[in-house]
Amino acid sequence: MELAHSLLLNEEAYNQLGEVQKAEFIFDWLRYLEKLLLATSRSDVREKQKTLVEQLLSLLNSSPGPPTRKLLAKNLAILYSIGDTFSVYETIDKCNDLIRSKDDSPSYLPTKLAAVVCLGSLYKKLGRILGNTFTDTVGNILKAMKSAESQGRYEIMLSLQNILSGLGAAATPCHRDVYKAARSCLTDRSMAVRCAAAKCLLELQNEAIFMWSTDLDSVATLCFKSFEGSNYDVRISVSKLLGTVLAKAIISKHPGAAASRQSVRRVSLEEVLELLGTGFLRGSSGFLRASGDMLKGTSSVSRDVRVGVTQAYVVFVSTLGGAWLEKNFAAFLSHTLSLVSQSHPKATQTQIDAVCSRRCVSFILRATVGGLLGEKAQIAAAKDICQAIWKLKKVMDAVMSDGNLETRLGSADVAASQHMLVCALQELGNLIHSLGTTAAPLLQDSSAGILDNVTSVTLHPSISVRLAAAWCLHCIAVALPAYLTPLLDRCLERLTVLKSSPEAVTGFSFAVAALLGAVKHCPLGIPHGKGKIIMTLAEDLLCSAAQNSRLSAQRTQAGWLLIAALMTLGPAFVSHHLARVLLLWKCVFPVSPKDLETEKSRGDSFTWQVTLEGRAGALCAIKSFVSHCGDLLTEEVIQHLLPPLPCAVDLLTLLSSILKTYGSPLKTPSVVYRQRLYELLILLPPETYEGYLCAVLRELAADLTAPDVQVAASTFLLPRLCHQDDLLMLSPLLQDTDHRFIEEQLLLGNGIACGSLEYDPYSIYEKDVEGDSVPKPLPPTLSVISSAVKLFGVVCAHVGEAQRLLILERLLDSIKHTKGARQQVVQLHVVSSVSSFLKYVAGSKGHLGPEEMRRPVLALVMGALESPNPLLRCAAAEAWARLAQVVDDGAFTAALAQVSFDKLKSARDAVTRTGHSLALGSLYRYLGGISSSQHLNSCVGILYTLSQDSTSPDVQTWALHSLSLIIDSAGPLYYTHAEPTLSLIIMLLLNVPPTHAEVHQSLGRCLNALITTLGPELQGNGTSVSTLRTSCLLGCAVMQDNPDCLVQAQAISCLQQLHMFAPRHVNLSSLVSCLCEILLDNSVLVNLCSPYLLLRRAVLACLRQLVQREAAEVSEHAVMLAKDSREELTPDANIREVGLEGALLTLLDQETDGRLCHDIKETLNHMLTSMAVDKLSFWLKLCKDVLAASADFTTVTCVDTMQEEEGDKGDDASVLTIRNDGRPHPFTNPRWATRVFAAECVCRIINQCENAHSAHFDIALAQEMKKRDSRNDFLVLHLADLIRMAFMAATDHSDQLRLSGLETLLVVIRRFAAIPEPEFPGHVILEQYQANVGAALRPAFTSETPPDVTAKACQVCSAWIASGVVSDLNDLRRVHQLLVASLTKIQVGKEALSHLYNESASTMEILAVLKAWAEVYIIAVERHKNHKQPLKTTFSEESVGNGSISSDGLLDLVHADLGTLSRLWLAALQDFALLTLPSEFASQLPVEGGAFYTAETSENAKSHYYNSWAFILHATALWLTSTGFVVADPDEGAPNLSRPVTPTSMCQGSSSGAPVKSPEDVYTERFHLILGISVEFLCSLRSDATMESITACLHALQALLDVPWPRSKIGSDQDLGIELLNVLHRVILTRESPSIQLASLEVVRQVICAAQEHVKEKRRSAEVDDGAAEKETLPEFGEGKDTGGLVPGKSLVFATLELCVCILVRQLPELNPKLTGSPGVKATKPQMLSEDGSRLVSAALVILSELPAVCSPEVAGTRQELDEVSLLTAVTVFTLSTSPEVTTIPCLQKRCIEKFKATLEIKDPMVQIKTYQLLLSIFQYPNPAVSYPYIYSLVASIVEKLQEIDKRKPEDTTELQIFQEGIKVLEALVAIAEEQHRSQLVACLLPILISFLLDENALGSATSIMRNLHDFALQNLMQIGPQYSSVFKSVMASSPALKARLEAAIKGNQESVKLKIPTSKHTKNSGKNSSIQLKTNFL
Repeated sequence: MELAHSLLLNEEAYNQLGEVQKAEFIFDWLRYLEKLLLATSRSDVREKQKTLVEQLLSLLNSSPGPPTRKLLAKNLAILYSIGDTFSVYETIDKCNDLIRSKDDSPSYLPTKLAAVVCLGSLYKKLGRILGNTFTDTVGNILKAMKSAESQGRYEIMLSLQNILSGLGAAATPCHRDVYKAARSCLTDRSMAVRCAAAKCLLELQNEAIFMWSTDLDSVATLCFKSFEGSNYDVRISVSKLLGTVLAKAIISKHPGAAASRQSVRRVSLEEVLELLGTGFLRGSSGFLRASGDMLKGTSSVSRDVRVGVTQAYVVFVSTLGGAWLEKNFAAFLSHTLSLVSQSHPKATQTQIDAVCSRRCVSFILRATVGGLLGEKAQIAAAKDICQAIWKLKKVMDAVMSDGNLETRLGSADVAASQHMLVCALQELGNLIHSLGTTAAPLLQDSSAGILDNVTSVTLHPSISVRLAAAWCLHCIAVALPAYLTPLLDRCLERLTVLKSSPEAVTGFSFAVAALLGAVKHCPLGIPHGKGKIIMTLAEDLLCSAAQNSRLSAQRTQAGWLLIAALMTLGPAFVSHHLARVLLLWKCVFPVSPKDLETEKSRGDSFTWQVTLEGRAGALCAIKSFVSHCGDLLTEEVIQHLLPPLPCAVDLLTLLSSILKTYGSPLKTPSVVYRQRLYELLILLPPETYEGYLCAVLRELAADLTAPDVQVAASTFLLPRLCHQDDLLMLSPLLQDTDHRFIEEQLLLGNGIACGSLEYDPYSIYEKDVEGDSVPKPLPPTLSVISSAVKLFGVVCAHVGEAQRLLILERLLDSIKHTKGARQQVVQLHVVSSVSSFLKYVAGSKGHLGPEEMRRPVLALVMGALESPNPLLRCAAAEAWARLAQVVDDGAFTAALAQVSFDKLKSARDAVTRTGHSLALGSLYRYLGGISSSQHLNSCVGILYTLSQDSTSPDVQTWALHSLSLIIDSAGPLYYTHAEPTLSLIIMLLLNVPPTHAEVHQSLGRCLNALITTLGPELQGNGTSVSTLRTSCLLGCAVMQDNPDCLVQAQAISCLQQLHMFAPRHVNLSSLVSCLCEILLDNSVLVNLCSPYLLLRRAVLACLRQLVQREAAEVSEHAVMLAKDSREELTPDANIREVGLEGALLTLLDQETDGRLCHDIKETLNHMLTSMAVDKLSFWLKLCKDVLAASADFTTVTCVDTMQEEEGDKGDDASVLTIRNDGRPHPFTNPRWATRVFAAECVCRIINQCENAHSAHFDIALAQEMKKRDSRNDFLVLHLADLIRMAFMAATDHSDQLRLSGLETLLVVIRRFAAIPEPEFPGHVILEQYQANVGAALRPAFTSETPPDVTAKACQVCSAWIASGVVSDLNDLRRVHQLLVASLTKIQVGKEALSHLYNESASTMEILAVLKAWAEVYIIAVERHKNHKQPLKTTFSEESVGNGSISSDGLLDLVHADLGTLSRLWLAALQDFALLTLPSEFASQLPVEGGAFYTAETSENAKSHYYNSWAFILHATALWLTSTGFVVADPDEGAPNLSRPVTPTSMCQGSSSGAPVKSPEDVYTERFHLILGISVEFLCSLRSDATMESITACLHALQALLDVPWPRSKIGSDQDLGIELLNVLHRVILTRESPSIQLASLEVVRQVICAAQEHVKEKRRSAEVDDGAAEKETLPEFGEGKDTGGLVPGKSLVFATLELCVCILVRQLPELNPKLTGSPGVKATKPQMLSEDGSRLVSAALVILSELPAVCSPEVAGTRQELDEVSLLTAVTVFTLSTSPEVTTIPCLQKRCIEKFKATLEIKDPMVQIKTYQLLLSIFQYPNPAVSYPYIYSLVASIVEKLQEIDKRKPEDTTELQIFQEGIKVLEALVAIAEEQHRSQLVACLLPILISFLLDENALGSATSIMRNLHDFALQNLMQIGPQYSSVFKSVMASSPALKARLEAAIKGNQESVKLKIPTSKHTKNSGKNSSIQLKTNFL
């Protein structure tokens, strides 16, 4: 392919290639040429232009495929636009000639089409330069169109579009002709041609004024016609045309019209809406040709026209924009609602029509009001809608109040308003739902009266309206949880009062059910008592149902509906009412079959109606119970549930005979009953209804083959039985689109209703499957089939094999015995249920059963595989593979594959070929491929052939899809086929016409599967790999250019895969620019940003992956694209200004699809993580713009509180009035969710800066670095912005945003509190913002603020107070006052707080306040401690009065409330202790709950206690410590512990006769409470336990043990101490954090300290008791005496040793003998300890040093001397291994030297030997600063010692060794002494050595010890003599006695030389050994 990369075509290389490669080569060359031409200089291009033009034109004749002709045309146009234009006319003529050619053969077609495309491209690029030729060209093209086939018409339309675009107004002469041609194409039978014609007309209307003036009506009618029989793409294109033209008609100014021609009539909004309304109501028949049936009102508008017009409405409004809609909303609303009013009976003549029309109206409103308006405008719109509801209601009331009720009720007026009301109510609900808590002002506005209006409509006579009103209340409650409880109370009260009105009973029961459904969306919940009220009311309704026949049905339904809705509240609510529910359930069915029989004979039609309604309701309630309260389904409960079931099934079997008896009124109730029973059985385990499986199965079979179902609604049954991937190739409607809500009705087909709430009122409390819109249950006749199919799968799998076979045979027969349309319906149902059965068996890993079972299943599936319904074929292919899966037999699978092979070879019809090709793919998918390679080869071979069958695009699509499944499943086995498959894909991509988009989509799936299979192989450099890679990239390029959005989506996901596997080979800049163009090019219309949701999803999934690796590059490429691109590319989000990031934020604000929004957020998060620090100002400005954009409507109220320095005033105003500077704001009215995301981003940015440069949090450094280089940017310089953003968010209307704002404020306070202000020493930079912080916090403490916001604000308050930012007490008071007020509010306990929410919400708020106070108190005490003053326990006035905050000013602030606080803290801890008890103690817990939680809500409350207990525990421990566990006695005012029955503050209840506790008891209880909670928490740390909880808990223990009384408790209870130590040991083992380990060690130290005190106390009291006289016999206390050592588990000392050794070995692994001593382990160099490591080691050593004091003397000190040696060794190691800075500190050094001196005096020989050895190593230390002081101080003593030996001869070897070691020390000194001192040392040494010599006489008689001494001395002398000869000589000369002694000794030595040698050797060795030993032992 490299040969293709040249300016001119390399013809030599080209001619050597085969056909397929030629096409690839040409395409690659053209792609390269396009880039090259743009980069080449004009002169170079001109030089080669002639040849190039020839080459390009010659390609026209070589039948170029669609992508090639498009590129060819583009290149020609670029070439002429850069080079000379004189030969362009020839080129145009040549193209025109080719088009005129009479050759009609298919082989010549590509050339003609290429010529058409070239013309379009040339005119588009060169425009008016070619002005005079265009009339001929257009005429020629239009003439050619008359005889063209669909591909020709398609290309001609697109070419005309390009010509019009290039020529602009100059093309006016041809406008009419083009218009005429395009009109005919707009209703072409080919859908692709219709789309192309719509694009052409859209281009035409830019200049052709007549289209939106004189011909407006005919354009509209034409579009309506075009919608008939259209597909999704046509509806999108034509609605865009129609909407744009109509919008143009309204806004256009008609430039120059008056001058040139007659004045053009201006069209009014009413006329345009009237025109659209006509299409909606009458369809394409127009206004004039109202034929007879139209006048009679019988023909119905086809659904596709109505859906198309609906989309046109949305385009029309979107084109005019949000501001226009805001102005004209009232008119638009009344028109839209009138579409479903009674004045147009056509739209609502049947219920099915009405439901579909309502959907369309809802869609129009949702897409415009929800999509185009900002929050402020939405609130105004909501008021308008409410006004409309009120007007409709007034009309209704007038009708209802008419005297003659009977005549009025049935009248048309009731129906007149119902559909309008439903649409209005649903939109009002949706609006408020999307506004969330920002809608609060709307509901508080009494003039709007929203709640009153909605509640009053609940009484409307139409059930649809009542349901819509209930749903609207549901939305209000979800959006504004504060309204949930009041609305519930209001509805319950109305329901109770109006119990005798049928409308009120149903209306308000719907409302209550809808509100209960809202509870799961509101985390704060509802009060627990509401459950009881609802349950009682439901029972009352059920019991009173029989009293009044007019109300029986309504009351029965209402009662069960309330119970069913109550179940959704979950186990906590339901468990209390379960017994009553089960009793009602039991009573609703007869006890025995006999009773059922009598019932059957007794009733009439009406009683049966009520009975069935009641029983269906009961089934629904139990179903709701089973699905929402799984935790309560114990064995016992299941036993209570079961008894009524047999009777319910019996009734099912009797239904048909009851129906015969009583006729049609029972039809719907009986269908509903069936459905309810089926739904319940699906949920229950099949074992529970084992006895009547067969009966159920027979009923199911009858239902599935029943003769009364007339419609084959495959689209609601089959999609869940097909594989998701297979649905992609069927219809775009089966996929997610933005228009899913209205397109769904087309999917179901004309005879079937869309889902709607009135079909199943019980769904009102269920969560909607598709997000937040209103539930859309299908009509009962459809949903019963759906449930039957599902249940059939389960039941059929559990019946006996004989039964199963029988039923399958029966189903097979039922298909054979029906004909025509009926047969299709039955086949659909039967195949669905068999698929469901196979799916269930496969899922539960079951088996089909004996062989004869296979035949009927196979026959059923085989029939469906050849069904004309594509969905059915799809489901059958899935079932085919599932069948092979459950039979699980290789031979059978092979046989199935063979059947398909044979069919594919013989069959010619498309249906069979598509079905069986998919069957092969499915088989492969489930059985990992019938994996023999031969099968793979056959499959691939057949599919290759089918995929080239150009006569049938369908066969190609299915075969290629199947091939993609095989590629996916075969994995590495497929490598051998990779190349041929890739060639096939590329060939088809280059040749299949663009009109067959579905083939291209399948090709895309194949390419994607192939890339995935090749995977990382694609990185390789081999030729074969690089060829494969080039082909993959080429394939992606072809697909990117495809006009179909789904093909583009495929291209993008292929490129995404390639980027994952071979990132170097994907061109990032072109990929990013492609992604940005798709995202932003299409966001002109908010709702139609690329019209295809799947394309937008693909783009974002790809972007998300790209920014994970290369965020900065992606961002740069996007900005570059914006700079280079033409203006029109970036209409909406101006990338130049806000970057890709800003564009994504804008998109996030507009998108509604959850998955897409998630991807946008993820992409932004990745970009933020990798780039925010480098582009700090940019990111902060983005966030600020988003948050400030809404300031005009919220934050303005708070301007006065922003008191900043004067200099900032101007700046401040500018943030809040950002709109007035003329420049458009980059973000207009972002929604609250976007603002919340922006606030979260601010927090993330701060976190990112934490890991970056320290200057981000150091203002002085930041300012200095900014001066040095202005490009430097640091977070601290933006502090004002951060505070302002947090403030704006924290004071918004939206509660979520307030929470985010407070969180941001908290982060800012924590990160910036400690940064000093350089200009004002002693102050910090945050201090200037205290007014803002106060202002941001104040609104969170108002009475109407929800508890979660208040709880968050408490956290911020405590952080602010504790941060120490504010140094002035009076300033601090503002925030402190907020906490004081909260404390007053919560003192009453759990009863105090609002009754709007669940009790656990009060718990949350109370605990948040207590935690905040605890944090403040902890900080106050810490600061006080740091100032080392004794704690005050009294409150001092003066320290607060003087204003500035002293170290205990803060403490004084807290002290005022400490009495209350301590009481509440203790109560909270008691609650927590109860809640953490294991479940087996549940029965012993207090019935009424705790101080701050109720028993019913204990589960919910737990999490709140877990969040706050640790700080409360710490604070309580500190408080107890501050009182020293001694509380003042109220009577005497003095501390007193001696009187045992003093009532304390904790025992106020003493008067009631309860035993009064002594202070000792109270304190013991408190001590055990704190200790118990701590031990319980620490001994089993949950994985989610936070660091701060663990730390706070350990600090609490430290505080507790800081005072004597608790220490005495723990000291006297050894088991308690040991348990605590063991728990701490576990903490140290499981938590690596040094701070936690240090805190644990501190507690250990205190425990040991307590034990020491206890031992001392025992000894002291023993002394006192025994009197001083008998001191000698005093008993010894301490561990180890009585136990005979330290017993593990019983010994405190042992536990401590374990723990300390654990710390030491972890820090110093070389201490562990197992590690260092084992042969396999290499000795590593000891590592330096870290700072934390050193702290831990020293803490552990301190503890170890304290241990002996706890032991009895026997254990504590066995051998003192050993300790001397150990101590000296330690000192030596310390001296030698620590740095000299430490060891030379005088006091330290002096102490060490004294120790050595003292040890030298000890008589013990072992100690002496050791001392000499150790000294030797110190003396030899290389650094004189360390060794010299030792030498100076100790040499004299050593010399004295050695001189003594002469007088006192050594007695034994030890003494000998002492002498030898001493000599070694002196010798070493000689060696290291400086020259001038050496002679003195030698002079000392020689006499000592000589004094040990013996003459020859003495030698003979000497002991062996003396002889050894002699030898040793002599040997040393022999060495010293020669070394220091001059000194030696002078000493000898001065002392003749010595000289004589030496000579005698030498002489004596020579005589006995033979004897001595071995000894001397021996001596030497022993010396050596000892020094070696020393090294190994200690160094």
